[in-house]
Amino acid sequence: MKILITGCAGFLGFSLARRLLEKGEEIIGIDNLNAYYSVALKEARLGLLRDSPSFRFEKLDLRNQKPIEELVRRERPQAIVHFAAQAGVRYSLREPAAYVEDNVLGTVHLLEAARRIVPLPHLLYASSSSVYGLNGSLPFSVKDSASHPASVYAATKRSGELLIHAYSHLYRLPATGLRFFTVYGPWGRPDMAYFSFTRAILRGEPIEVYGRGELRRDFTYVDDVIEAVARLIPRSALPDPGWDPIHPDPSCSSAPYRIFNVGNRAPLSVRELIEAIERAAGGKAILRYSPMPPGDVTATAADTTELEAEAGFTPNTPLSVGIERFVSWYREVVANRLEA
Repeated sequence: MKILITGCAGFLGFSLARRLLEKGEEIIGIDNLNAYYSVALKEARLGLLRDSPSFRFEKLDLRNQKPIEELVRRERPQAIVHFAAQAGVRYSLREPAAYVEDNVLGTVHLLEAARRIVPLPHLLYASSSSVYGLNGSLPFSVKDSASHPASVYAATKRSGELLIHAYSHLYRLPATGLRFFTVYGPWGRPDMAYFSFTRAILRGEPIEVYGRGELRRDFTYVDDVIEAVARLIPRSALPDPGWDPIHPDPSCSSAPYRIFNVGNRAPLSVRELIEAIERAAGGKAILRYSPMPPGDVTATAADTTELEAEAGFTPNTPLSVGIERFVSWYREVVANRLEA
């Protein structure tokens, strides 16, 4: 298949592109290489992808409509995986306009490009567990309401879901939404807690822990996430013939549209995350406790029933295993060769 991946220099975009190239797919990657976190880390990811003759990269910003429309019209990909986004819950409180421009306007520009080519591509896009917001019923199900976001980031990801459903309904664009739950692993994002905690523990520096470490997250290892996405790419979304407009199911539609949770189904506390890093790093964390910041939620947990039924797979890597792999990568790549 010819597959277009937006955000290909990011954590998930790079990880998916690498996996698909190993399978023999043709990948066109785009990214704007913004400086939200280390551009050197993004360039290092791209360097590995460029080793494959089946990979082509174009530096594009989805906020500019014409270049993405020209690229999609020229390449006519069979699938588009939309991972480009401005990430980070807390940063969205400081720069809300950047999130609307990148996550909402950028998504509209991509949708406008995708709907104009024939045959229509299968669009898979990254959403987030954060869309469940103030919902306190665990585990989160794709059949639950996602109408009460707790951060600007979450609101923009939910806006993307709604916009994509509208395009799916209007233009019969097959669309698959992926609500990711706290993805971690090698080549990850330096702004994530597990990354900064590892760096601090290895250096003997203090780490800031919110809410005394009792916040719980459904930590999901990156290889499991990529396995799920890779299985879904060739399984194009279809209308649900049993969808009832009187009692609408939020996870599907009369349009070719569906949503899946992609999580590990085993929420653990931030304190347990720190303990896993301590064991893998052979060090002791110096803890500095801070109040829980606005925009965060107390717990996330994924119900992956629909994902398992469709893909025959659900994430299952234990946190201890995934963290050992991450710390080993960090020591080899970041500490020795790349300061991220």
